Amino acid sequence: MSELNSDHLKSVIDIINKGPFFRHMSMRVTELGVGYSKVAVEIGEEHMNPFGTLHGGVYASVIDTAAYWSAYCDLPEEQGLVTIDLKVDFLAPVLDQMIIATGKRLKAGKTLYLAEAQISNQSGKVLAHGTSKLMVIHNKQTMKEVVDYVSAEKLPSKFIRKYCGT
Repeated sequence: MSELNSDHLKSVIDIINKGPFFRHMSMRVTELGVGYSKVAVEIGEEHMNPFGTLHGGVYASVIDTAAYWSAYCDLPEEQGLVTIDLKVDFLAPVLDQMIIATGKRLKAGKTLYLAEAQISNQSGKVLAHGTSKLMVIHNKQTMKEVVDYVSAEKLPSKFIRKYCGT
């Protein structure tokens, strides 16, 4: 029997938040767990379209990120995921300086995962919803590649083995 290593999850959050796209988007993963994630984004002028409202690509990027990371904890260390389909429904304009996305893994299969994410403002009003289909790939899109890309230290093991003795 195995359980997630909390030191691994803390290290993953730290490392992925150092990624260039996350920094560019002022986006950070704040929570990771089995079947869920939370992502916070500080909204700035760089996120706006020419009309002065939040660009749809920001909604899509945040939903993609929250959905992806909600599925991460289910995977063996040598597997990764890639988004193969993303659907986003825009429900309300963003009028706040901070949005929060909650990701939820709906189905974990051998080759495909299904996840959803919801973006809310700090008051809890739902602003957008989306679903993502993710394909499992072996020895690609793994945390080892993230560690190499951002020149981070090796991560602690993802799982801790628990022995059930009698």
